[in-house]
Amino acid sequence: MTDRPGEHATVGTYVRVALVLTGVTALEVGVIYVRRLAPIIVPLLLAMSAAKFALVALFFMHLRYEPRGLAFLFVGPLILAAGLVVALMTLTGAFLVFGR
Repeated sequence: MTDRPGEHATVGTYVRVALVLTGVTALEVGVIYVRRLAPIIVPLLLAMSAAKFALVALFFMHLRYEPRGLAFLFVGPLILAAGLVVALMTLTGAFLVFGR
């Protein structure tokens, strides 16, 4: 995605990432209106939001060009928080979006 290794991304790369983020956001909004996806809507939205977080952190926060240890400072707590949220939502029955 860059012209030479070790350099930061070009403006075109940032535009492509922004377009991907726009597309994923449109998918998130569209998924809410598809009733057939009701059983998997929460995990689906969690996965899409995690992908958006990764893109923003890697490119716009420039973590892609930093040492890997710094990236783990963001990814580790994200995985821990997502696991905790899914566990609590499972415990309370929040995945049952439209009731039983």
